[in-house]
Amino acid sequence: MTLLDVDGLSVSYGRRSGRVLSDVSLSVRPGEIVGVVGETGSGKTTLVRAVVGLAPAEAGRVTFDGTEVTALRGRRLRAFRRAGGIQLVFQDPLRSLDPDLTVAAIVAEGLTVAGGLTRSEQAERVDEALTRVGLDPALGSRRPGQISGGQRQRVALARAIAVRPKLLLCDEPVSALDASSRNRVLLLLDRLRRELGVAIVMISHDLTSLAGAVDRVAVLFGGRLVEQGPVGEVFGDPAHPYTALLVASAPSIGERPLGRPAASLRPPLDREPWPHGDGCRYAALCPFATTECAVEPRREARTGGRAVACHHADTWPDLVGRTRGALT
Repeated sequence: MTLLDVDGLSVSYGRRSGRVLSDVSLSVRPGEIVGVVGETGSGKTTLVRAVVGLAPAEAGRVTFDGTEVTALRGRRLRAFRRAGGIQLVFQDPLRSLDPDLTVAAIVAEGLTVAGGLTRSEQAERVDEALTRVGLDPALGSRRPGQISGGQRQRVALARAIAVRPKLLLCDEPVSALDASSRNRVLLLLDRLRRELGVAIVMISHDLTSLAGAVDRVAVLFGGRLVEQGPVGEVFGDPAHPYTALLVASAPSIGERPLGRPAASLRPPLDREPWPHGDGCRYAALCPFATTECAVEPRREARTGGRAVACHHADTWPDLVGRTRGALT
């Protein structure tokens, strides 16, 4: 059963910026954690904003729990948001939490918007949410500037789960935290999905954080989804050169795939500029690009729930040795 289904989603922010997302398809099942990884500007945050209707879809559709979100307008869209089925945890809790409100008031915001609860019931739900994320309800009287960064991140999570959503969208939930706080938040997310059955989409540029925390991973480059599948398989044996470069650049997640050094996955410095304006978004940076890459590769489904968009997915690994020789 699919909880979230993103099908052929494209998003543009006007003519100057061009398409930020192009033909992105992704699904999330109940109780599953899916990671979305890619460099800055790849479209990760735009993807989650489009899922909740904060970024207008130019093409494609987003369906959540049987409701086509991209078809909602006006009153129906406001009612969908008030229901709280999807909650977005923003990247910087210091800026996304109102500095003038107490922690208790912040966590209660979604409950107030949804309505239907008395003050005492709201207070119980706030205390329950704070306790569930590992915070003492006594912190409810403090303001965001009076607590630590790790505590602010957990307050943001408490606010999100207080309305009992089915899906959490977490934008870089651990990027601003130290190693100890980062591990606590990652363990907390795993516990929330087990205890509450909530699905989670976790955005990150840090493969180390994702490797041990997610079930499946989707890789974005230039607004396109270039690869997705079970995290162990995608990081262990990448099918796309860009994924392989990301993994090779983050050796702390384990052994580099097939022993490939990062240098062998970059084009030679003396290579001629890529002459084609269209086609594969990664071709200009890919050492394995050919004239075939002047045409945008189609997404190819593979066994085990994997998918890749690359003309040379089956052949580029054999060329790594040749490329390495050209670089040494």
